[in-house]
Formats: sequence, structure tokens, C-alpha cells
Amino acid sequence: MTTISTASPVNFSDPLPDAVDVVVIGGGIIGVCTAYYLAGSGVSVLLCDKGRVAGEQSSRNWGWVRQHNRDPAELPVMMEANRIWQSLAQEIGEDLGFRQTGVIYLASTENKLARREQWLEYARQHQLDTRMLTAAEVEQLIDARPGQWLGASYTASDGRAEPWVAVPALARAAHKRGVVIRENCAVRTVDQTDGEISAVVTEHGVVRCNRVVLAAGAWSSLFARNIGIALPQLTVRSTVVATSAAADIYSGNAADEKLAFRRRQDGGYSLALCDLTEHFIGPDSVRNFGKFIPAMMTEWDTYRVRPAQPVDFPDSWRTARRWQADEQTPFERNRVLNPEPNQRAAAKIMQRARKRLPALRDVQVAHSWAGMIDTMPDVVPVIDYAPSPKGLVLATGFSGHGFGIGPAAGKLVAELVRNQTPAHDISRFRFNRFSDGSSIELGPAL
Repeated sequence: MTTISTASPVNFSDPLPDAVDVVVIGGGIIGVCTAYYLAGSGVSVLLCDKGRVAGEQSSRNWGWVRQHNRDPAELPVMMEANRIWQSLAQEIGEDLGFRQTGVIYLASTENKLARREQWLEYARQHQLDTRMLTAAEVEQLIDARPGQWLGASYTASDGRAEPWVAVPALARAAHKRGVVIRENCAVRTVDQTDGEISAVVTEHGVVRCNRVVLAAGAWSSLFARNIGIALPQLTVRSTVVATSAAADIYSGNAADEKLAFRRRQDGGYSLALCDLTEHFIGPDSVRNFGKFIPAMMTEWDTYRVRPAQPVDFPDSWRTARRWQADEQTPFERNRVLNPEPNQRAAAKIMQRARKRLPALRDVQVAHSWAGMIDTMPDVVPVIDYAPSPKGLVLATGFSGHGFGIGPAAGKLVAELVRNQTPAHDISRFRFNRFSDGSSIELGPAL
């Protein structure tokens, strides 16, 4: 794979329309799928991205399409997403790399094995095919060093896809449905009339609309703050290593307490650490610290706090928090958020992979990259209308879960925009759960 950056070609440069029904801010999988389903319902849509479609986390994630270990409220949505993925390539006429190869959550201790088994109750409630594996069954499925895992939980119907292939392909499908797509076009703010959205102001002009979907990933909180919305969202860095082609150790996705790995379509593996969550300090870190304490306490041994965010990152100390519609914004100063991978983490990834998976002992590192994951205090997204201005829908904070759930989440957001009753209960994802006195209920870890 090649990391998408500002050097990548612009593939969508449609002229801005005078008016549309809905403007979607953000060309990641949530924004693209929302636009796709809105256009399929006859709604006119403009999709704007400040840089490139799929330029940030939507092309940098692990590529897992997993129902396994989902938050109970996410699980029904993810099960629908899984069904959509199975026919999506045929529907749009492009291969997305989706394969139902299974997900295995491995356990090397009795305590971890018990935790894996606890989640099966949610699977049973939804008649999901998750089951426990013995150590011997694990060794039959994965070519690894014997004796390192006591067992695992396994969902055979889960799968994988290629993020940097799938999301641009879905954008092309949305474009064919009539979605106007403009890359290198930051939305600076929204215009309001009597408390209702009347237009968006982009760096290239004004477009009238009465609905806006904010699906800007790591940048959502910054955009929201400028229009008076306090969205308690932070970002964490994840480093991923891609290997060259290797022996088929396991054709699906697997993770234990330390390492995650998945087979890619090109024959290599994508590898990442499961016990490292890196957060760069910024003003929002201080502002939202209290809300993130439960998550940090639960996974305290995985958190690493790093010095101040680099210049032009969303929560950098030097990033502007307020601007006018006629001023250049932080979105124009950083078209594609392209963090440097943690090289020490990359080295540790390969060390662990070679120890656990002897067949990778001589494999080469083809590429490494990093992404900034937009996360919420309870590790589940916000999918809801903002309290104001009227007509603004928030679809952000997917906390590393967005790629797999993207098609069904986009469908849900489209239903919300059209004032339809959502197909799933989304009360868990309401915006005001962080301010209405509710206790923070953590979802399962990544």
C-alpha cells in the first residue's frame, strides 16, 4: 500500500454547486458511506474533504471488519455492516478486498481467556457465530509457536478488507450516484439563519444547504468548537507495519494482548501493537482529562503520554480555536494528517511478530505508517443531531472501530439526516451523554 498524503493526486474536483440538500464534511468511510446512501435516496449531496478522500484514518486502519468484541450497542449495527460488506463489491462493481476469513481473539492467561468468554453472552443474544477455541484448535488455525495461547474466542463470519482500496472505491460509487465530491476543499464554518443551518462556507465559496454532517474524524472537535459545540474527543496515535509477501500463517485477523496481525490481499501482513496507546498533549487533553479517566484507569498500562502535539495537528497548542469565515483555517494548513510512525514501536512489532510467528522470521518490512484515531471517553461514537445549530448531524469519534462498521453507520446517519426512525437503537451514541449526568460506560477495548 501507499500512504495517502498531500502528494497524492486529486481524484475529485467537481465544481461547487450553488445549493444542495446536504453537505458532508469529511471524506473518510463514514462521510463517504453517508453520502452514498443519501444519494441513493434521491438527496442531493456535496462531500467536501480538506485534503484527500480516505487520506487519514480511513486508509490507515488495520482493515478489520469485525463483529467480535463490539460494544453491545454497536453489535447490531456491525452485524448489518457485515451483511452489507458481503454484497457491496458486487453492488458497486469494484473489488474492495473483503474476505470473510474470521477474527480470533487469543488469550495467553486464564484471566484473559475468561474475559474473552464473557463477551460470548452478547454474541448468543444476537445469534452470532462466535465460539471458544481450545489451544489445540488455535494451533490448527494459526501457524505459530506452539504453547503460547491457552485458547481464544473466534468469529468465523468476520472478515477483512483493504482500507486504501475500499474507501476510494466507495467514493467513486457515491460519485456515480450523483454525489458532488471536492477534495482540497476545506469547509470553514456554517452559516445560520434563525438558529438553523442555511449554508456552509468553504475556502472556495458558499454552498446553500439545510443539513450538514460533520464526519471529520480527528478534526471534528476543532470544527465543532469554532461554532460553539464542546465535543469531548481526543486523538491517539497508532503505528502499523506492513510486511512483504509471506507464508500463509492465518488468512484472517488475530490479536492477543500484545500483537495484532492480519493477512492482506497482496500476501503480506499488517501488524500492530495491542498494548500501546499514544496521546500527544494539547489544550483538549487538559479540558477533557476528567472524562477520559475511566478509560485510562482501565487500560492504564497501555497509555503513553507524549509531549505537545506537533504544529498544525488538531490539538496543537498553536492551532487556532476560533476563526472567521473569511480567514484561513487549521484545515487548510494541514490537508492530510500524516503523523510519523513510532519507529521504536515498529521495531517492537517486528520483534514480537518474529517471536510469535516463526514463519515471519525472515520477512521484510515493506512499509510503516501511523494514523491518529479519533476517540471518545467511552470508546463508542457520537451519532446524533447537535443541540444547535438545527440541521447539524455529528458522526464522529468512532474510536478505531469506524472502518468495519462504516457502511451500516453511514446508512444510519443517512436515516437520521432524512428524519427517518433509525433502523437501530442509537441512544448509546447520543451527543449529550457526556453532559446529562450519565456515568461513562466503557465499550470493549480495540
